[in-house]
Amino acid sequence: MPGLTSGVLLLGMFAAGKKLGYRDTGEVRRKVERQQTRPKPYGPPKKLDRTCDIALDFRNGWPCYRVSPSGTRPATEVLYLHGGAYIEEIGANHWHLIRQLATDGPAHVTVPLYPLAPRGTARGFVPAATELAASLTERAAGPTVFMGDSAGGGMALALAQRLRDSGRTPPDELVLISPWLDVSMENPGIAELQPGDPMLAVEPLRFAGALWADGLAPGDPMVSPVNGGTAGLPRTTVLIGTRDILLADARRFRDLASATGVTVDFHEERHGIHAYPLWPTVEARRARRQLTGFVRRAASAGVRPVAVRH
Repeated sequence: MPGLTSGVLLLGMFAAGKKLGYRDTGEVRRKVERQQTRPKPYGPPKKLDRTCDIALDFRNGWPCYRVSPSGTRPATEVLYLHGGAYIEEIGANHWHLIRQLATDGPAHVTVPLYPLAPRGTARGFVPAATELAASLTERAAGPTVFMGDSAGGGMALALAQRLRDSGRTPPDELVLISPWLDVSMENPGIAELQPGDPMLAVEPLRFAGALWADGLAPGDPMVSPVNGGTAGLPRTTVLIGTRDILLADARRFRDLASATGVTVDFHEERHGIHAYPLWPTVEARRARRQLTGFVRRAASAGVRPVAVRH
């Protein structure tokens, strides 16, 4: 049986008539329209000021936050990319995790807020984000960790691959939370997982992925980094639940990466829903403690990898 808290959460959301995630293409279209006509606020909640110092910069027209623990100067750098199927803004649950990474890591957490599809596209954002990522890895006094959830997890992997392919300094660790690794959604293993997923469905995700791809082939590594090659990647940790259709491609990535000698720590949460570490559940609290532990692990290792050109 699932943990009580997660079960009650799901039952409560269903009872309230809330539309979970991305299961209906029409609803996803409406989400896109609402976001374009009435954009949601994206800034960090004021309560972050109690424990963190927050700085804001703009890169290529999009906001980029830097969240640091108040009164300390950690050496570790985290680049965090939020999820939302490329069509939804960062939310309070993301900022809660970012605060925890900053204070409990401790770490400086850089949070780029990419322009959302359809105005934002992979071709417009990913090259610029690659330069941001390189500036962190090349100037950091200590270790760097790329982390992201869902669409952001896919972007974190794509950025690490682009740094590797260009011979630039890669991150020390990758941490991928329920990553969206293939916008084509063609993995045959998805069909078996679909009945148990209360949040995601294939066609709505294909629709959102096509908006972000904006003419790129669905298999292009910029939008489907499972196809971007795994050799030379840093140690990678994946957290994903068994009630998540993205598990099929996460397993595929695990197998590909392990076969090329990459150290992969794969955490498969039984009955976990999509992006389960971000929810207000017992399982999520445990997962967030794990995530801050991965940041501390990178700091304790203290070894910067050598860039490998492929």
